Amino acid sequence: MAVSPYAFASDNTAGLCPEALAALIEANDGPAGAYGDDPWTAEATEMIRELVGAPEAAVFFTFTGTAANSLALTAACRPYHGIICTDVAHVNTDECGAPEFFTGGSKLIGCAHVGGKLTPGAITAARQGRLDVHFPKIRAVSVTQSTEFGTVYSPAELVAVRAAAEGLLLHMDGARFANAVASLGVAPRELLGDVGVDVVTLGGAKNGLPLAEAIVFLNPALAEEFSYRRKQAGQLASKMRLLAAPWVGALRDGAWLRNAQHANRMAAELDTRLTALGVRSAYPRQANGLFLDLSDAAFADLEARGWHVYQFAGGVTRTMCSWATTTEEIDAFCADVEAVVRDV
Repeated sequence: MAVSPYAFASDNTAGLCPEALAALIEANDGPAGAYGDDPWTAEATEMIRELVGAPEAAVFFTFTGTAANSLALTAACRPYHGIICTDVAHVNTDECGAPEFFTGGSKLIGCAHVGGKLTPGAITAARQGRLDVHFPKIRAVSVTQSTEFGTVYSPAELVAVRAAAEGLLLHMDGARFANAVASLGVAPRELLGDVGVDVVTLGGAKNGLPLAEAIVFLNPALAEEFSYRRKQAGQLASKMRLLAAPWVGALRDGAWLRNAQHANRMAAELDTRLTALGVRSAYPRQANGLFLDLSDAAFADLEARGWHVYQFAGGVTRTMCSWATTTEEIDAFCADVEAVVRDV
């Protein structure tokens, strides 16, 4: 079997899972209503409401996670508002200023993280900082589940975050939310409505779908006139059924969760294999990512051997497993890591 050099670069590098692809092909058969006026969008919306345990939730599909996160924050934030997040949050470091752009200037206030997580103490400290009119008024808190370092907030941790963020919008970047659900073995609602999350962006692209992300307003009052925001941002798909249908395929018989379970299981196997070689993750492996303590020389040697992986914040090497990761890929990667560790 040929092993791709991108096998562990990102869970974005995997293709479509069979269930999503089959649903996409099915939805492509013949004409249908445009701009979401079709049966696939209606079915996907209801399936997502059932998934998160919120029958009244407002659901909107977008093309990208950047648009989903940025537009979700516009629902409550004005240009003079502040948004508390970690200093490594994707919205803070990897969205090219999109949250600030779409909100018209809301300031992201990055706090020190603990294992990738935003702590109640950090939220409290940020809220007790500048309160004068010369500094943005704090309006929202944003957390990532699972985090940028592959760790996972437990329900109890999210309850504590919600308590510290009382009176503020609580946004969750759920690009890898399925992996968190699989890791914890809980119902999605236990990480969302039960703990007071107002809006979550559910990731599809990292879990076997082609490109669609879903913005889910658990507090539907926040979605008033949101359809206009989505349209203005260029995120209202004319052929919406082609965004929605893969969600139907992934949710219809549980592939959404199975994909995440497989990715987590492969990451656990990779972690065990690498630990045996003396290479450990800088953060506990809780979902589908590892952050390896490798020297610059070892990283360069891996690249020279053809692997495309990332040196991440803090100098760690990120490796991600996906719904499509195989044991053959793990074998090949570990063989090269063993050679790298031996030679350095």
